[in-house]
Amino acid sequence: MFDIDKVQAAPSKDLLTPDNSVMLFIDHQPQMFFGTGSGDRAAIINSTVGLAKAARAFDVPAVLTTVAAESFSGPLLPQLAEVFPKHEIIDRTTMNAWEDEALVAAVKATGRKKIVLSGLWTEVCLVLPALSALEQGYEVYVVTDASGGVSPAAHEHALQRMIAAGAVPVTWVQVLLELQRDWARQETYGAVMEIVKAHAGAYGLGVVYAQSVIGAHAAG
Repeated sequence: MFDIDKVQAAPSKDLLTPDNSVMLFIDHQPQMFFGTGSGDRAAIINSTVGLAKAARAFDVPAVLTTVAAESFSGPLLPQLAEVFPKHEIIDRTTMNAWEDEALVAAVKATGRKKIVLSGLWTEVCLVLPALSALEQGYEVYVVTDASGGVSPAAHEHALQRMIAAGAVPVTWVQVLLELQRDWARQETYGAVMEIVKAHAGAYGLGVVYAQSVIGAHAAG
């Protein structure tokens, strides 16, 4: 029941924060990209790297996983590996990452309940772990533009299936700005602006323009 006396200037507990979330990157690999047809592959790579840099900027734990890297799918996307040069990459045989004990252990070790999920393909490698994690009590946020399926229909239907089960669709810029949430947070302001300029397209160009004309802190 609504009680106006309890209204206050405070964030929702549903919001992603650097302290309550973990990012899970699933199967951003060459062979998986070859079969991706739901959107521009270069755009998906750009969004994935922007998301990864957001995790690094806010010190959000990241779990990186591949499937059949040596026998079929190839190595992790080099641009993604470059963001996390010291991270262990968990290689699996299972299409459902949530059936791999090492991966589940890595997620559990973070102590975080909100999983920010991205990967290839949406209709297999995202749906399966998303449904599995949701069933076990996790909250799942699917980064739609850092993920892709074999066709637009496959991607969209997979998103609908996850949403119906309780997953929340987000974009990588949405995640970045939700983690920042206040332009007065100077400890991450500079890093956020650099990520935006490098990966956020027209928004990034707008930041470049504003900073060059108005000043270094014009964007926020």
